[in-house]
Formats: sequence, C-alpha cells, structure tokens
Amino acid sequence: MRLNELDERIVHALAEDARRSFADIGALVGLSAPAVKRRVDRLLAEGAITGFTVRVEPSALGWETEAFVELYCRHNTSPEDIRRGLSRYPEVASASTVTGEADAVVQIYAADVRHFERVLERIAGEPFVERTKSVLVLSPLLRRYSGAPDQPEG
Repeated sequence: MRLNELDERIVHALAEDARRSFADIGALVGLSAPAVKRRVDRLLAEGAITGFTVRVEPSALGWETEAFVELYCRHNTSPEDIRRGLSRYPEVASASTVTGEADAVVQIYAADVRHFERVLERIAGEPFVERTKSVLVLSPLLRRYSGAPDQPEG
C-alpha cells in the first residue's frame, strides 16, 4: 500500500505526536476533524497504521549507555528465533536482520558499561548465538524516525 500525500502528512503528524487531536491535524493538512478521523480509521483498517504507542527516553529509565551488537547465529537460526530470544530483554531497543557477515544487529540501552556487559553476556549465552561483536555509542549525531532529538541537548 502506498499512501497519498495527504495521508502521508497525517501519518507524519501522528508519528510526531500520537496524542495530537484530529482538529489540530486537520488544521495542519487542510481538512476537518471528522475527515481526518475517517482517514485515520481507514489507515488503521488497511494496516498502514498498526497502532499507537509511547516513546520513552532511555535516560528516564537510567539507561544512558547505548551500544550496537552484531549477532552471529548458529546455522539454521530463523529470524523468528532471534526475535523471540531478544524480546525477553527490556534493554533491547531494536533488532534487525542484516546483510553482510552478521545475522542481526541489536541496539541496546543500559545503565552503564557493567549493566551492558551483563546483558551482552546473557544474550551471548542464548542457544542460537554463536558469537557477538559490539560497539558502544559515544555521541549520537543524528536520529530520525525514532522520536529522539536530532542532536544531544546541552
């Protein structure tokens, strides 16, 4: 399904703030509140919008250490096995299968390096994991589509 320009603008407004009123969105895109509601309902029914959620700043949980981990999995590990295994870790912010040598890349937030090390050891101990390779983030430079600010405040 490909969104038209108007639906795309509505989706971007909701992605920015899912609590935004239909009237506010309507003012942004040039529609009435009922027309925006009808479009949002249609986008939900068609599966273009899959739900509404809250984004939590990891530092609000005390998680100020960020890392990316490459997972190298045992032969015949399915993406669903990886997803199921990693979903048990609240520190895992995202996980994706990737091209290249690694089978998946995992984004992890932790309170500190010790906490990260404990999480990494638990993940490395999963039966589907053969080995890992990790890097710690020093400074996030640009973030889009995640709800995080584009640059560190300070």
